[in-house]
Amino acid sequence: MKIPTKSEQAYEILKSSIANGTFTPGHRLVIDQLGREHGISSVPWREALRRLEAEGWVAIVPNSGAVVRRFGRGEWMRTIRLLARLEGLATALSSEHLTSHDLSHAEDLNAQMAQALADFDLQRFGRLNHEFHDVLCSRCDDEHLLGLVRSEWMRMDLIRRSVYWHAPGRAKESVAEHAALLGLIRAGARGDDLETAARRHELNTLEAVAAYDAAEAAR
Repeated sequence: MKIPTKSEQAYEILKSSIANGTFTPGHRLVIDQLGREHGISSVPWREALRRLEAEGWVAIVPNSGAVVRRFGRGEWMRTIRLLARLEGLATALSSEHLTSHDLSHAEDLNAQMAQALADFDLQRFGRLNHEFHDVLCSRCDDEHLLGLVRSEWMRMDLIRRSVYWHAPGRAKESVAEHAALLGLIRAGARGDDLETAARRHELNTLEAVAAYDAAEAAR
């Protein structure tokens, strides 16, 4: 088993801390402090930060150093569009390999999402939504595609800590669309039809938010 280099260790520490919310958008990443906390010298941290900057997770600000990136509405919209394409294909490729346990688990997650809405717990709703989609893509046999999907979901999770979006009724519609997707999978729908339905599900959110923003602007 290959032992990760110090640079790879520093990269994984930073990326996981960004992903789990330990380092939030705008958080300043101080190399000396990181070095003291993890026992890794400054050079691997600099290499890791350059890599994270290239991937779009970190911004290098003149006279301030590295900070976790803040995202705007434009990044949210672009990520939704990309996820719609990637996740639609991944869901279609995964569908024929999903087990009855996978589908039952997805149905349970969707039921929990409906309950989270009833409890006005939107944070829990968001976590369950992410888990639901991960289940539907989990049996995709294209590891590169699955990696791209999960990377974009991580980006979306980070963006949602920076960007507030609102579309009344959309969360409830999303639960209904999840049930429809599961129905298509259980019925053995063709891959193309399932890909289209999964892509449309993501784009519906984008269109609902755009419609709400337009209505608000017209007031």
